[in-house]
Amino acid sequence: MRHAWRVIVERSMHPDWLSNSYLVADEPGGAAVLIDAGGPSQPLLAAIERHGVRPTHLLLTHHHGDHVAEAGVYKERFGVEILAHPLEAERLSGVDRTLDPGEVLELGGLRIEAIHTPGHTDGMLNFVVNGAEVFTGDTLFKGSVGGVRAPASTTFEDLRRSIMEALMRLPPETVVRPGHTDPTTIGDEWERNAFVRVWRGLDPESSDRCVVWGEPATLVLWAPDYDGGHKAWVRWDESGRDDIVPGSQVERP
Repeated sequence: MRHAWRVIVERSMHPDWLSNSYLVADEPGGAAVLIDAGGPSQPLLAAIERHGVRPTHLLLTHHHGDHVAEAGVYKERFGVEILAHPLEAERLSGVDRTLDPGEVLELGGLRIEAIHTPGHTDGMLNFVVNGAEVFTGDTLFKGSVGGVRAPASTTFEDLRRSIMEALMRLPPETVVRPGHTDPTTIGDEWERNAFVRVWRGLDPESSDRCVVWGEPATLVLWAPDYDGGHKAWVRWDESGRDDIVPGSQVERP
């Protein structure tokens, strides 16, 4: 398949936020882009020099500060064109052009497809590179999923749909490069991710009780999160609506 070769990927992770920035290049001295800008810039600047590339674009998964903090560094140093979903661009200064869902960028040996994955934010974009890597922002993590209580979030159902009907349909060998901490693969998350397993019907929902922000709820799932803590899938008693919230906000009997 055209553009199916592996690409160069370098990562920088913020020591506190655990948020990732990525350099992606087709080959040494070739075409290169940056994806998100929350990690420290220095490691990626060193990687850019080491590989002899000059990135032309900065692709943003969403507008949250832990994913855009260093954008100005790359704009000043390389004059990158900054791209984001139209909804995210409205909340950011410095976006040069909007990127619509399904739009494809072809840069040298890179083919980058933007996939719309609402849930954590309404304009969240994930980026599939050469059919082999997917950069998932705060939609899917190793062993966890994004919350739906952050600024501009949408719904639990949106997040579930984004993961199960978009990301999980990618080939199992696809490498997942999340917006926080470590890489994984679609195949590993299909088999091991606790949320995905319940959505697939492999594991049962829990009927345990809890209180979140003073409201009673059912604790449908209590699962590890990327930061060493937990993330909770809850179902509110009053509305019957499902939600994904930080484990730190859950009080258990």
